[in-house]
Amino acid sequence: MFSRLSRTLVLISFISSLCFFSSLFNFQSSAQSLIEEREALEKELQKLEEEIAQYERDITKTQQEKKSLQNEIYILRQKINKLDSQIYRNNLIIKDLSLQIQDTQNSINQTSLKISQIQENLGNILQLRYEEDQRTLVEIFLVEESLSGFFDNLMALEVLNLKTQELLNNVKNLKTNLENQKKEMDQEKENLERMVIIQTLQKQEQQKTKQEQEYLLRLTESQYQQYLQKKQKAEEKAAEIRARIFELIGVPEAPTFGEALDLAKYVQSITGVRPAFLLAVLTQESNIGKNVGQCYLKNPTTGEGVVAFNGKKVSRVMKPNRDVPYFLAITKKLGRDPYNTLVSCPMSYGWGGAMGPAQFIPSTWVRYEERISKITGKPADPWNIKDAFLAAGLYLADYGAAKGTETAEWKAAMIYFSGTTRRTRYNGYGFYGDSVINLAAKYQSDIEVLEAAK
Repeated sequence: MFSRLSRTLVLISFISSLCFFSSLFNFQSSAQSLIEEREALEKELQKLEEEIAQYERDITKTQQEKKSLQNEIYILRQKINKLDSQIYRNNLIIKDLSLQIQDTQNSINQTSLKISQIQENLGNILQLRYEEDQRTLVEIFLVEESLSGFFDNLMALEVLNLKTQELLNNVKNLKTNLENQKKEMDQEKENLERMVIIQTLQKQEQQKTKQEQEYLLRLTESQYQQYLQKKQKAEEKAAEIRARIFELIGVPEAPTFGEALDLAKYVQSITGVRPAFLLAVLTQESNIGKNVGQCYLKNPTTGEGVVAFNGKKVSRVMKPNRDVPYFLAITKKLGRDPYNTLVSCPMSYGWGGAMGPAQFIPSTWVRYEERISKITGKPADPWNIKDAFLAAGLYLADYGAAKGTETAEWKAAMIYFSGTTRRTRYNGYGFYGDSVINLAAKYQSDIEVLEAAK
């Protein structure tokens, strides 16, 4: 017959196993459902990729033909169709990422539950061990009815020691897994954040293209040719270009295009990065959303903050372990109040905390502080427009933009945006690089007109 200690140990092990297998079954059923849904999404994504590629081929072919009103309208329609497909595809990617986040969250919940169960079992074992430790060997020997019962107790105590060590190892391994799962979910949320940004850019481009198409649809062929001539003449007016405002949200006094160009040329003399490309990257970064530079950090421990204009509380204003320590050091050097200094607000997922016109997060900015200070002879300030331009130029040059080729600039723009140049299942990211290249081409045209007018 088992002793009281042995029976208790067996009961604890049985309950532990029962809870584990029950929770494991529920988790596997949920995970299988998510996998099937994701597989269906990925098949649909592959079909859309082929459709988008065909639109691109049609656009390129038509652009090589004679420039006429009907061709231009056809090109715009194909662009709209392509953007519609890209937006729909990105909706699927966003849904897929949401499923991944849900899947990872389920894994986190499951791991946390296992840790709680093990901790509870460990607590019971330690309590039982404590109670047994309070009894002397003489007391145990006298209480037991037989010598075998005495040795059963000694054996059970040894088993308890082994079980305690096993549970402690399990907790350690599960906590490591939990940290890895949390890192994985952070990455999934960052991917989701970037896809939301890309989708915003695509919707803006779609709206602009639709407006242009609607205008052209009202014209005759002769009116269209007159429109092209007027458009060309308008583009040749340097005064119109000089008056254009380079919209950098969060800068007290936004520079005109001419002033921004002078800054970009200054950066080119140091980094070799083409002015039109630098201006395109900065425009893209600052014009993505109205939340740029509109939040204050308030809690350095949690990263929580408030919206500057209404005081509304916001979570995830700045990532505590990655950025807050650097942010506090940066503001201290500059004599700024860290809790009343504007940084970017977070979007639906991910973290905010980007600083100034170039939108550097603190942990990235500190890599360039010393280089900027050596050039300018003063502490580097991410909210100073000249320092921001210089930091962006140095960063882009580090990743090959100074080569000046379209391929090199595209790669540098992608790294600036997402830290990677890959076009994998999230190749919607490529829209960002494509948009920067297209914008750079427009700026290059403006610059050439401006230079010719001098």
